[in-house]
Formats: sequence, structure tokens, C-alpha cells
Amino acid sequence: MIFYDCPTAPSPRRARMFIAEKGLDIETRNISIADGEQMSPAFLKVNPRATVPVLITDKGTVLSENVAIATYIEAMHPEPPLLGRTADEKGLVAMWNAIAEAQGGMAVAEAFRNAHPAMKGRALPGPLDLPQIPELAERGRKRVAAFFDLLDARLSETPWLAGEAFSMADITAFVFTDFARVVKMRPAEDHAATQDWLERMRARPSAAL
Repeated sequence: MIFYDCPTAPSPRRARMFIAEKGLDIETRNISIADGEQMSPAFLKVNPRATVPVLITDKGTVLSENVAIATYIEAMHPEPPLLGRTADEKGLVAMWNAIAEAQGGMAVAEAFRNAHPAMKGRALPGPLDLPQIPELAERGRKRVAAFFDLLDARLSETPWLAGEAFSMADITAFVFTDFARVVKMRPAEDHAATQDWLERMRARPSAAL
């Protein structure tokens, strides 16, 4: 397998943490988004959508989405399970992972890409150059705040996002919660359940990657 990573971006970090939680050592090639390497002819041959992460499987299949990468790795290396064991657990992991992506990750991205000077003309990932829309940045910040409230409400009910066991959903929510620092947003200190969860997440060796 070959893993295409970018140490500074949140989406590859999700895959990097998933791989680490599985205890795997995969050949890694770093792609610098800051230097525009995702747009290089060499990388576009790997992934024409110009995004990371990418995993090339042992059979040469190109997987360029976190869910796809996680699904493949879980099938090849089922222990420890990160996508759930029972049908109900699998459903909850998929649901909360999707919620964390749509209501957390996309909100942070909306706020960041539509306001940060480094993202000028790059309001969306991928090969298209698109202008920033300041109104979307403000909307994104409101969505991030709403996600933090949702996260704390859920974690007040369960120790981990999808239930009793640590899962991919926790990785996704943690990475995007941490990345919210780029728009100067953090979960409130009085969100006790979230703060406890963050402490447990940061204690995991994969969180340092």
C-alpha cells in the first residue's frame, strides 16, 4: 500500500489517525498543499481531483475518500474495530461520522476557505479555482458553534460519539474540532462532556500525528 498524506491538512490527518489506531506501517508520500503539489502533473495522475488523502491498495486500487480508505483498511485489518462490530454499531458509526463531516468539517472549511488570505481563489478543494464569499465565512462560524453544541449534547449521553466504543466517528469529530483553531474557535470550557472527551482523545498516541 501507498498512502499520500499532507501533515498540515485535516482530511489526511483523519486517515493518518485511523492507520495508526490499526497499528499499521504504510509507505507514505507527503504532498504539500501549501506548495501546490496537489496540482502537480505527477499527483494529478494519482488523483485527478487533486485532493488528499489517497490510498493505493495492494491491488493498485486508488481510494481518495476517508470513508473508502477506512472501509478498505477495516476489511483488511478488522482488529481493533473502528467501524463498529454489530449492525447497530456500524449504523451509528456511519451516522455520526457523516454528521461530524457535514456539520463539523464542512462548517470549519466554509469559515476558513472563505476568509483566510491563503485560500484566496481556493474556496473549495480540488482542481477548480473559485472565489471566496465572505458571507459564507460568517455562516460557517455560526455552523461551527452549532456543531460544538451538538457535540456536547451527544457526549453528555455517551462516552464516545457513536456509543460505548471509540470509533472513526471520534477521529473525524476530533480532527475537525481541533482544526477549528484556524478560525479561532474552540469548544466552550463549560462544555464539560466535550472537554472530557477531548482530554481522552489527546491522550491517544494517534492524536499526536
